[in-house]
Formats: sequence, C-alpha cells, structure tokens
Amino acid sequence: MDRIRLYLMTLLFALPLTVLVACDTQGPAEQAGEQVDETFESAGESFDEASDDISARFDDDADEDEEDDFDF
Repeated sequence: MDRIRLYLMTLLFALPLTVLVACDTQGPAEQAGEQVDETFESAGESFDEASDDISARFDDDADEDEEDDFDF
C-alpha cells in the first residue's frame, strides 16, 4: 500500500513539472508560426500608418482647395 501511495505522490508532483518544462520548448513549426504572426502584425501596422498618412494628405488638400475658392 505504501508503494502505491509513493507512486501516486511521485506522479502527482512530477506531472505538473513535466507539463511546465514541455511548454517552454518551442519546435520549428511554432517558431515559424510566431515569425509569420510578427510579419503580419508589422504589415498591418505599416498599412495603418500609410492609410493615416494618405488620409491626412487628402484632408490637407481639401483644406487648401477651400482656401483657393474665389467668390464671384
């Protein structure tokens, strides 16, 4: 009975440690997936910046057009 209890206690403590150690190591597929995620995130940020710049330019051009209107 004591041996069974010893085995169960060993498993009880060893299993969570095994899971924690296994979660820290990354395989090549997971590393590649993270690189793809970072690439798409960077591309999305660049797209947002570019669209903000374009919007600002159009707003500036619209303001200049209003100033150039002549009253007849």
